[in-house]
Amino acid sequence: MKITNTSGLSRTAPLKSAKRTERADSVSTSSAPRRIEDTVNILGIPPEEMTERVHRAILGLMEEVDNLRRELDNTNRRLREMEDVADTDALLPIPNRRAFVRELNRMISFAERYGAPSTLMFIDLNDMKKINDTYGHEAGDKALYHVASLLVENIRGTDVVARLGGDEFGVILAQADETVGLQKAQELANIIARNPVTLNEEKVTMSLAFGTYTFKSGDKPDDALDKADKAMYENKREIKGEDNIR
Repeated sequence: MKITNTSGLSRTAPLKSAKRTERADSVSTSSAPRRIEDTVNILGIPPEEMTERVHRAILGLMEEVDNLRRELDNTNRRLREMEDVADTDALLPIPNRRAFVRELNRMISFAERYGAPSTLMFIDLNDMKKINDTYGHEAGDKALYHVASLLVENIRGTDVVARLGGDEFGVILAQADETVGLQKAQELANIIARNPVTLNEEKVTMSLAFGTYTFKSGDKPDDALDKADKAMYENKREIKGEDNIR
């Protein structure tokens, strides 16, 4: 599944005192198990005051902190898993429309900030209704999976492919101007056409209509998708004719 996660900011705030610096250093310098002596030094408890009762209390606190840390790690892991599920298409192992729109917004912002154009490709598969009616919906799902796999295998790691719904896919071609984007879109269409899918022991040739749109300053994700969608319909009319564009 190609989708990038490039936003990662690391903020470091200066410590306000040498005492706090000493505390941070003593906690983070080693991943070895903490000793009671380390905790005593951090808390500033003189050795003569380290009674058995205080010793047990500190050990209890240390264990509680460790348990809380493990619970926090588990919670963060579950949240990441839930986010992955929410961003993945229900049928195919690629991002869904929700995740795609978010990534599209990020790429538009990147293009505005750095002046690096990127191109959106809107894809609509031809004759999917005919495939479903002829071979069954399970075969239709297999055809969708086939197309998704070919798209993922033939884009760069910086590009993004997602299922927008039904038989529609979206591809973000990162740092690709209008000419490069159009060339890549035609290349992907040719790859789909040259690689038939086997349905019920019969090889079936797939084809698609596509439209491209290169981001401009001030674009919104929905506007970019709408313009690429309109370009796709123009392409579909050329392929199938005005009276039969689905």
